Formats: sequence, C-alpha cells, structure tokens
Amino acid sequence: MIANLTRAGLLGVAGWALVTPAVAQNARSASVEVMTDEVRRGLSWTEGRAAAAGDVRVSLGAIDASARAVTTRGSTRHDGADAVVDLVVGTGWDLGAVRIRTDAVGHAFAGARGRMDYVEGAVSASYAYGPVYATLGATAAPSQRAIGGSNVYLYASANAGIPGTPLTILGELGHSTGSVSDPVRAERLRPGGSYTNWRLGLEHRRDRLTLGVDYVGTDVARAGDANRFADRGNVADRVLGRVQISF
Repeated sequence: MIANLTRAGLLGVAGWALVTPAVAQNARSASVEVMTDEVRRGLSWTEGRAAAAGDVRVSLGAIDASARAVTTRGSTRHDGADAVVDLVVGTGWDLGAVRIRTDAVGHAFAGARGRMDYVEGAVSASYAYGPVYATLGATAAPSQRAIGGSNVYLYASANAGIPGTPLTILGELGHSTGSVSDPVRAERLRPGGSYTNWRLGLEHRRDRLTLGVDYVGTDVARAGDANRFADRGNVADRVLGRVQISF
C-alpha cells in the first residue's frame, strides 16, 4: 500500500511539474550546474564523485513547480541509480514579516535495481533582516519501504550578501531522525541512526553565473556495520565546488 501511495504521490507531483509549464505565465527559469559531489544533508549521493544537474522552475499565481535532474552515477546509497529527478510543487505566503512556505516533494530514481522512489512534505518560515535571510524548516517523509521507515529533517539556514561585493555567505545546521521499519534501508538516509549535519559556503554571483565553494560534514561515524545503503565512506567532512549557469 505504501508503495502504491508513493507511486501515486510521485505521479501527482510529476503531473503538476509537467502541466504547469503549459499554463504558467508569471515566471519561468532554468539552470544547469556541475559540482564536485552531490551532497544532501551532509551525505554524498554520488559516492564522492562529480555530478551534473539541470532544473526548470515555473509559477502560476501563488503556486510554483520545479523539476531537477541530477546524475547519481550508480550510487550505492540509491541501489545503483544513475539519476534522480526531484519534483516539487509548493506555495508561499507572507505572515507579517515572515515568509511561510509549504512543498510536496517527490524523488524518482532511474536505473536503480529496486524501487527507490519516495515522497516528502516540507514547511519553512523565513525572515529577512538587512542583508541576512534566515530560515527555519522541517521536511518529513512518512514511513515508506524505500527508506526503511519515516524520516524527519529539522534545519536552520541563513545567507547574507557581503555589502559592496558579489559574494554571499551561506550556512546550515540540520538534524535527521525518524522511525525504523527496515534497519537496512533506514541506513540510506540515516546511516548509524539519527545524526547532525552542517554546511558553510561562499558564493560569487555575476549575472547568470554562480561559483560556489562549500564545507560540509556530519557527525556520522565512518566505521560501522557493513550496509550497502549506508555508504559510510562518504559521510565525512569535505570541501565541494560548484558552477551554475542560469537562464
């Protein structure tokens, strides 16, 4: 039943992502990106190898949708998947000086040996003060076979432009937890159980070009029980580089 719900959720999000571009009039944008490693919540999704990504974003009034495709290069974490497509439909509104946002997110994996797709829901609150933009958020995945239970990610992030320069400082601190129904698959998003991750980055933005460097890490122990989904060799602190061109 969960597999059917997951498949239905992904199809619903994909439908929004495919239909919205045909009717959206408010805004459209796209970008391509190359990075030294695709890291999410401190965990490598490409076994520490370089990746390429492309995304499109459209909006219709208060509703927006995006699709992002990333090469995962036979990722062990995702059971040999060659690529992932992240489909997002969301909306935001202002509550006084605070910006509230909610999203439905689907992750569809191509080339995996088994069904690895899963869905999440997200909510966040953001506040701007001068050059600083801060966000508190939570992303929750209900219990699904593909991830061996449920998964909840709580985070605080901020970015600030450095006055008089094209540079932006970024930072994030997050914590992942959740329930376990399959101890093997649960290691996919939470190797070793609940853990904390961090990120500190610097971006240089000039017209359509963005250059970025990030220091990321987790408190996950590299040593532990062997598990094909955990990929513990790619959970340690590292420095990443990325180049993005927007259209």
